[in-house]
Amino acid sequence: MRITVLGCWAPYPRAGGACSGYVVQDGNANVVIDLGNGAFSQLCRLFDFRSIRAAALTHLHPDHFADIDCLRHAIEGSLRDGSRRQGPVTLLLPGSPREVASRLAGCRDAFNSLFIEDLPLEKVPPGVEARVFNLGNVRFYFLPTEHSLPSYAVGVEGSGYFVYSGDSAPTEKLALFAERADIFLCEASGLDKDADYLRGTHMTARQAGELARRAKVKELIITHFWPEYSLEDLRAQAREGYGGKVEVATEGDTYFVY
Repeated sequence: MRITVLGCWAPYPRAGGACSGYVVQDGNANVVIDLGNGAFSQLCRLFDFRSIRAAALTHLHPDHFADIDCLRHAIEGSLRDGSRRQGPVTLLLPGSPREVASRLAGCRDAFNSLFIEDLPLEKVPPGVEARVFNLGNVRFYFLPTEHSLPSYAVGVEGSGYFVYSGDSAPTEKLALFAERADIFLCEASGLDKDADYLRGTHMTARQAGELARRAKVKELIITHFWPEYSLEDLRAQAREGYGGKVEVATEGDTYFVY
């Protein structure tokens, strides 16, 4: 399994950067998870957009979905001109806020849309309930998180186990969901001083590290950075919480699960 970072900033990118966006590749499955401001341009630098089989949106804040319309236009154009695209992209998204979700689901020329809430519900070891979507031999799990909008963490099980927190306050369910993940990609939206401001919607870098330590993850990568902060300050606080090495997500970086 290969995970490539398209964007890592929130709620707006640094100059030349992009907000949340990641590509997961396992076997023949190229899947985008989130596609925030600027992420489609980064995708096109690294991949042929025609190779994307599915896109999953963890929630419908612009820094996680704004560029889905870029993908829509690109797919529609590719289908129209016959340039190596066989059909619409499967789009997995929350059903709320309804106005935004309905508009995206209505783009039927580009997307075969599935609302995450309508996916089968299964118990995922060690005992949390998540929605499940299968793409070939790869399984995608969607766990509701604690955020200001309906939002999901994503687990990908294939040649390894990868978990992405999406946007979330720290919860025990998320720690269980990430338990022993080969890679845990976790939001780190602020420093210790921001804890009260972020309460109930996001994690500080230290809280991301502490959650990863409880989950006994094998590798922690932090992401979702306030653009005005020093990444080294965020890394240091995450490392203190985790008790081990912490990677900082950067556009173009690729990580592997074997």
